[in-house]
Amino acid sequence: MSDEKRRLTLKNPPAARPVAAAAPTRTPRPPKPPRQDSAEPAARPGRSATQAARLSAQLNVMVGAVRKAGRRLLRDFGEVEQLQVSVKGPGDFVSQADIRAEQTLREELAHARPNYAFLMEESGASAEADWEYRWVVDPLDGTTNFLHGIPHWAISVGIEKRLTETESEIVAGVIYNPASDELFSAEKGGGAFLNDKRLRVSARRDMREAVFATGIPFGAIPRKPEFLGILSRIMPQVAGVRRFGAAALDLAWVAAGRYDGFWELGLNKWDIAAGIVLVREAGGYVTDPAGQDAYPLGMVVAGNPHLHGKLREMVQAGIAAAEAGRAAARNQDGG
Repeated sequence: MSDEKRRLTLKNPPAARPVAAAAPTRTPRPPKPPRQDSAEPAARPGRSATQAARLSAQLNVMVGAVRKAGRRLLRDFGEVEQLQVSVKGPGDFVSQADIRAEQTLREELAHARPNYAFLMEESGASAEADWEYRWVVDPLDGTTNFLHGIPHWAISVGIEKRLTETESEIVAGVIYNPASDELFSAEKGGGAFLNDKRLRVSARRDMREAVFATGIPFGAIPRKPEFLGILSRIMPQVAGVRRFGAAALDLAWVAAGRYDGFWELGLNKWDIAAGIVLVREAGGYVTDPAGQDAYPLGMVVAGNPHLHGKLREMVQAGIAAAEAGRAAARNQDGG
């Protein structure tokens, strides 16, 4: 090679060969999660993973049913002026919303537990005479509130277990207010919950600090003398008395410690079934005014352990005074 060519080669060296790019590394796919069974349901819209893991198979069925019915009720609540409404009795209404919600609940619950009987507000009791378990359902507690656009109403579902021919007990209950998305649930021996929060009744001991709830007998509903007699005894001793128009939520709020107690006479089984187990599992008491089982006749006094007895005594005294007043009026008319 000549000196001139050598100098040119040193100034302009040959280009280096390109290096082949390394093959991309594959990222392994994560393993598929194990399938969930009914005892440990996967979280669904509207419920947290914690709640889904806590629910038993029974409660899981109930929660799924009330949430499905609740979605339809919320749509109806937004168009309440378009609903057809019928009158069942004095101040007692039924709307298309009640009927559709009850149908949804019946379909969902019957599909999951085909051997359970039913006791429902709108369609009554199913024909099975030898039932062991039955659903006790109020598809819309607080219908009057619902129809007036007041967001204080609920779906209530309880499970009643037959013990003997004449005795039964409520073993689980769910009360759901779709307007606030508050879901109260309880199962015998498993505690009471509001969504994921464990519930306890209030700890108040002093009647002067207590707030109680009740229902007012309006229109042609009887027991006005009893109500006035009870109220006249309670009002001077407490911080307040509330009437919100949905007995199921009144009981749920006692379980949550929002109310210190609740009383009402002549309620239906579907009004109180779920609420009874909620209050008891939250540490409270539910009896009739005489201290017996409230469920058969719907004569309800509920409260925390410190105030229940005092409230029950005042309710009993108000009833006795009303009965004495009626007896005196009969004697006067007869004389």
